[in-house]
Amino acid sequence: MVKIEIDSKSGFCFGVVNAIQKAEEELEKSGKLYCLGDIVHNNNEVERLKAKGLITINHDDLKRLRNVKVLLRAHGEPPETYRIAQENNIEIIDATCPVVLQLQKKIKRSYEETDPNVGQIVIYGKRGHAEVNGLVGQTNGKAVVIEGLNDFDQIDFNKQISLYSQTTKSVDGFKKIVDEITRRQSAGKELRYYDTICRQVANRIPNIREFARQHDLILFVCGKKSSNGKVLFEECCKVNPESKLVSDISEIDPDWFKGKNSIGICGATSTPKWLMEEVYNFIQENI
Repeated sequence: MVKIEIDSKSGFCFGVVNAIQKAEEELEKSGKLYCLGDIVHNNNEVERLKAKGLITINHDDLKRLRNVKVLLRAHGEPPETYRIAQENNIEIIDATCPVVLQLQKKIKRSYEETDPNVGQIVIYGKRGHAEVNGLVGQTNGKAVVIEGLNDFDQIDFNKQISLYSQTTKSVDGFKKIVDEITRRQSAGKELRYYDTICRQVANRIPNIREFARQHDLILFVCGKKSSNGKVLFEECCKVNPESKLVSDISEIDPDWFKGKNSIGICGATSTPKWLMEEVYNFIQENI
């Protein structure tokens, strides 16, 4: 008998649950709602909500819309988005994650208190990511974004540095950045760093490592756009080479199940539980 298990700690984080709940509440009332960007980095969930009346738009679309309701997803938005909404009489349904919102406020305050001739604001995150765009927007586009050590040429080590992190980055990665900036920092110049990583997300790394160790095969269910999914899948692969990344059941090869006594199903903070359950049912029907 093959053991099949869904990781109880995988699936939507609080911020995503909140955004989807707000979207569904509005869709039940009016049957139509605009969302600025994919509500979650999972095409299957986006399509499910599209069928209920959710219309995904981009920032150019936002500028053209008038007198409608627009949902802002968990990733957050820069001040410019709110300004455009006000000018166009757009009602904002704000589903920005509280952790992201808190970080935006910290960076905004830091920017207002920092003399650009003396200090520099640095954000450790993925360039172009929706959350990072919202964070950089708090500084009128002045913050420097670094993805790793290769971007250190953008940092002025002769200035006081205020370092923040995108909420979904790894704690280990942030620590390496802190250590390296400290090593390179000019004498007498201060590094102020703020660990702004969401622990609900960060704690998934040790959890998912342990889960991956317990099974002969891991099916990691995740949308291709998910940054968090990429990080968590890499962690699965480190402890279990028999880890496969799939978007849905169409990408599963039943031959993977041969000779396996234990199969684990897990996913990202953007992976819906219903999708992992579909994978569970598919395995049951094909082993």
